[in-house]
Amino acid sequence: MSSETTTVHAEGAEHGEHEGMTKKRILKIFYILTAITCVEFFIALVIAPHYKDGAVWINPAYIVLTLLKAYFIVAFFMHLKFEKVGLALAIIVPILFIIGLILVLTNESHYWIGLRHI
Repeated sequence: MSSETTTVHAEGAEHGEHEGMTKKRILKIFYILTAITCVEFFIALVIAPHYKDGAVWINPAYIVLTLLKAYFIVAFFMHLKFEKVGLALAIIVPILFIIGLILVLTNESHYWIGLRHI
């Protein structure tokens, strides 16, 4: 009987670092994500149609807002904020390289599109 009690306490100690995720905190993160999504929709449906050629700041704004949403999802709902630094870096560093690759390829695609019009 005492070994079962010890096992239960050992499992509880393992999850002690996730103790900060209460229902109130989850709802707070949900409302933050909802607000960011509303801003994205506002930009897409209200602001962007007024720019025929597209504004220079619209795409970077989408990228920043999307990265902000990705941070909240990964940090809180995937519990990476509560993990050790090594595990977080093992996931975050490759993602940063992928984002850099996407930015480089986007820049390169604009170069090739420019060549077609010459």
